[in-house]
Amino acid sequence: MYKVGSLYAGVGGVCMGFMNAGAELAWANEWDAKACVTYRHNFGHKLYEGDVMELDPEGLAPVDILAAGFPCQPFSVAGYRKGFGDERGNHFFRIMKYVEVLKPKVIFLENVKNLQGHDNGNTFRVIQETIEAAGYSFDAKVLNTKDYGNIPHNRERIFIVAFRNDADGGNKAAERFAFPEPEELTRVVGDVVDFSAKVDKAFYYGKDRYMYPELKKHMTNPDTVYQWRRLYVRENKSNVCPTLTANMGTGGHNVPLVVTKHGFRKLTPKECFLFQGFPEDYKLPAEMAKSHLYKQAGNSVSVPVIERIAEKIIEAAG
Repeated sequence: MYKVGSLYAGVGGVCMGFMNAGAELAWANEWDAKACVTYRHNFGHKLYEGDVMELDPEGLAPVDILAAGFPCQPFSVAGYRKGFGDERGNHFFRIMKYVEVLKPKVIFLENVKNLQGHDNGNTFRVIQETIEAAGYSFDAKVLNTKDYGNIPHNRERIFIVAFRNDADGGNKAAERFAFPEPEELTRVVGDVVDFSAKVDKAFYYGKDRYMYPELKKHMTNPDTVYQWRRLYVRENKSNVCPTLTANMGTGGHNVPLVVTKHGFRKLTPKECFLFQGFPEDYKLPAEMAKSHLYKQAGNSVSVPVIERIAEKIIEAAG
């Protein structure tokens, strides 16, 4: 059984994906204290809480697969586009320090789609050259949750898979590996959101809210998820959930909305986790502020997509 170490584990989306594919989690690391609370509600293996820059890789148990959904802000269209000039961009090189010490058979990285085009491709080129110089193959692909996870969620992320070269420089595992093929989306928003259920009144937008006239005017389709964008409503014409973001619970921007027979309301944190492919029995801490739960869901990965890639990695590794 392949053992996995997970850096930047968040609330365990990558961990769960690999576990579902048959791997064993040796340990995980996450610096956000609130995310750690949620993580521990659902996993029992070793979690190192703290900064990845301060965690000593020499003291970690060896792993076959090193996974890391490293900070995406430096490479995001929504960020400052500073790349390696932003100190958060140096997290990639910190990951490579873990690679140097742990020498895993496989490196698995996740980031925002824009990583490929950042700085006219220079950032991505440095990442690829650094991984290859460390003695690994390099393969990358952008996958959308709605096309590869059978979840009605429009979420594009880039995934990087690298296999360690053999002593003679060959790499049979890399030759065998291929990212999963797209699959038909058979699930709809109504399979995730119970439109007949009445949730806590805190999630509803009543006539006393300043945006109510706009919601009433534009939110007419009960089969999709809308977004409130501070001053206007945007409908997802594909009848899927738009990309969930980390800031959707912190104010009036990017708030995902649905129209039900009970009125206009936000998605609940539970529904956001379901749109990321977490199972129904995934536990959200009752005492956790909703803003933190929204952030955790928005920062997470789509579990079924990770699971499909993990299956391909394990199959190729032999």
